[in-house]
Amino acid sequence: MNGFDLDDVPGLNVSRETVERLKAYDQLVRKWNPTINLASKQSISELWSRHIVDSAQIFPHIPASSNLCLDVGSGGGFPGIVLATISTEHVPTRRFILVESDQRKAAFLREVIRSLKLRAEVRSERIESLEKIGADFFTARALAPLSKLLAFAHQHLSLQGVCIFPKGENHLEEIKVAQKLFRFEYQSIQSLTDPRSAILRIYGIENA
Repeated sequence: MNGFDLDDVPGLNVSRETVERLKAYDQLVRKWNPTINLASKQSISELWSRHIVDSAQIFPHIPASSNLCLDVGSGGGFPGIVLATISTEHVPTRRFILVESDQRKAAFLREVIRSLKLRAEVRSERIESLEKIGADFFTARALAPLSKLLAFAHQHLSLQGVCIFPKGENHLEEIKVAQKLFRFEYQSIQSLTDPRSAILRIYGIENA
């Protein structure tokens, strides 16, 4: 496995059992990918560092009190499956809802949840038609611009809830656009896997 590993993530400490679960997940993605395209051909060779470690770096920034977590546009399970797997060790009561409208990807996610015995469920519908969740934690990776993500979060997040969004090199511009529509507090944390990217930790979302 090339590139970054879990040991490189600040504040993350996982057992050998959790690493083995994530390796099992890695193999499931590789097995299913030729059929339903869970990761691009270019990134599948770097699946561990580009997707699993990249998702895992979110975990230390999730409030320990977050019990109901929502991952929207879950796709192949990044970051939801990775975070649910790590949570099994550190916060075993934490529950995840993964929202994925693609039926084939939803079937894959359900197979991973069953295989890894995760405390998670899949909603195979669009976020726009989802009933209000009241989640403690909200995340999405490579789904939509920040302004649209905050609209979803404003609807589905609890009053004290927190969002964490991995964002690319245009994250500062996305923040400026979002600030025209919403008031919010945020922290920008440099991504471990790409120095041009950031992890945005957002809370206190209100309409502008």
